[in-house]
Amino acid sequence: MTTLAIQVTKYLMIVLIILYTLSAFHYHRLRTHKGRNHTSGMQIFCIFALHLTGYLAIILYTGSKAMAVFYGAQAVFFILYLAIFRLLYRKASRLLINNTCMLLAIGFIMLTRLDPSSAVRQFIITAAAAAVAMAVPVIIKRTRYLWRFCWLYACLGIAALAFILVFGRTEYGANLSISIGGFFSIQPSEFVKITFVFFVASMFQTSLSFKRVCAATAMAALHVLILVASRDLGAALIFFIAYLLMLFVATKSYLYLFGGALAGSAASVLAYKAFSHVRVRVQAWRDPTLDPTGDGWQVLQSLFAIGSGGWLGTGLYQGMPDTVPVVRSDFIFAGIAEEFGGVFAIALVLICLSCLLQFLWISTRMEGMFYKIIAFGLAAVYGAQVFLNIGGVIKFIPLTGVTLPFVSEGGSSIMSTFILFGIIQGLYILNQDEVDRIEQEEEMERHRSAVYPPGYGKSKAGAGKSGEGRRRDPSGGGAHKKG
Repeated sequence: MTTLAIQVTKYLMIVLIILYTLSAFHYHRLRTHKGRNHTSGMQIFCIFALHLTGYLAIILYTGSKAMAVFYGAQAVFFILYLAIFRLLYRKASRLLINNTCMLLAIGFIMLTRLDPSSAVRQFIITAAAAAVAMAVPVIIKRTRYLWRFCWLYACLGIAALAFILVFGRTEYGANLSISIGGFFSIQPSEFVKITFVFFVASMFQTSLSFKRVCAATAMAALHVLILVASRDLGAALIFFIAYLLMLFVATKSYLYLFGGALAGSAASVLAYKAFSHVRVRVQAWRDPTLDPTGDGWQVLQSLFAIGSGGWLGTGLYQGMPDTVPVVRSDFIFAGIAEEFGGVFAIALVLICLSCLLQFLWISTRMEGMFYKIIAFGLAAVYGAQVFLNIGGVIKFIPLTGVTLPFVSEGGSSIMSTFILFGIIQGLYILNQDEVDRIEQEEEMERHRSAVYPPGYGKSKAGAGKSGEGRRRDPSGGGAHKKG
């Protein structure tokens, strides 16, 4: 009977995530507040229904009352998070809020199935991270001249990465984190990704001269080289991709884009020859069967898990995701694909894609170059991390050792992703404020035209238009110098 009930919950979860995914992409097409509110309400229903269904399967299988209490704590967290965020930021993107909750719900369900103690720890970190990140949008909205701290961003990032290079704890062959008090560890590269984006945006805000581009490239290269020396190649690749795309968006130069891609390819060849663990990962990617019980074990177990799940999955506790190494962090997508199915896994990828599309949409709507590049840079960081994680799990690319945002276990990953989404929400609110201001000006102009006859106050209207042309850049900076 329990097995049958778990199978029913599996199908119900697939239906719910399909409905959610379709509504997420439908949301992008909506232009009215009424339509978006209706779609958002349906998404919230899918989130809570899927979360409840997943934990019903867990409670049925384990028979643990503690799991019911744990589910209740999570449900309260989601209710408070949605309510408080909407109360504090009425103009925030409801799609990003809902996507955050859906990804977290999926991660909680899978981590609870794999290791309840890890899930409890992840939940505590998530609640703390959500509380801290609540302040981020208002900081972005009200803090001016963030572009002036250009070199501070660079120095903080390089100092943090260099500290980990020297004093960091080695995990899976790389210097990734530092332990604090023996209770928890911090992975600074997760946060340096954000300061790195702010540094690059600040550099390109003031000038796009060749000298400025060279200085920015040198500092970006220093970030990447320290990460390579620490053997954190996944983070190094994210930094490189983000910088190259941000440089192209700022300069519109294909020379920089293709030149950077060529330099990156050459650096990859050098890394392959210089680092033995890079050669091991590439060989395991090319043919994991050459060493099925050694270097190829991770990839093979991941592929076996995905293949055994098929399109509809085995159901919670009906598969063997525990046999996949580091399944709670780097390979959680394989565990989800095995027990929830390929359809569910594809829907998960599409939810991440909808977040990326929202990031890019916000970037195109920002007026100031500083804010535009920040939004695009954070989109590049997020998109690259999702691609590297899932691409490595399905053997599309070599393994890079990065987490799946909001889903994988990892305190630093959760905290940095909350901050990243908070920054994007702050930019979205800035854009909505600007849209509302323009609409109010247009309404006032229509009212003025209806009250006064044509030609009345023409000189004043002309003066107003000239003042409009002198409006300060929303980023707080001036126009680009042409070098």
